[in-house]
This record gives sequence, C-alpha cells and structure tokens, in this order.
Amino acid sequence: MNVVDQVKKCLENSFKDSRIEILDPMQDQTHLEAIVISDSFEGKTLLEQHRLVMKPLKDSFTSYLHALKVKTYTFKTWNQLPKEKLCLK
Repeated sequence: MNVVDQVKKCLENSFKDSRIEILDPMQDQTHLEAIVISDSFEGKTLLEQHRLVMKPLKDSFTSYLHALKVKTYTFKTWNQLPKEKLCLK
C-alpha cells in the first residue's frame, strides 16, 4: 500500500461519515495534502480541527511521512465554497 493510501485509510478510520482526499502534489510520497470534510469539526477552532487530523497520523511522521498540508471543512462550509475552487476527483 502506498503512502497516500495509508494516510487516507488512517484518516477514514478516525473520521467516520467524512469525505477525505489525499493529494500528492510533489509526487514524492512524503509531502502530502489532506482535505478532510467532516461534521465533527463543527464548533471547533481551526487549530482544534487540524489537531484532530494530525493526532491519528503521529506515528506516520516518525516513519514514512515528512509533511502534510491540512485543509478542514464541515460539509456546510464545503458546500458554500465557490465551485471553481473545488478541484477534487
């Protein structure tokens, strides 16, 4: 299983009923971007949201992951984004 799939699986296990996309913009399998859309972020600060995403990946940073850019949204905020900014699969 490649790094993108490992990170996605880890986050999917932590965020049920969410949409998760993992991108590898540098195509190097170590500098990734996570877009996590989950209603579990409702009422939380951006810092709290990012901590929720990073916590299950803590061990990944000691072995195979170097950098992770995190973008978090609730489904409500995601659906309010201008459609031209949505570039997910």
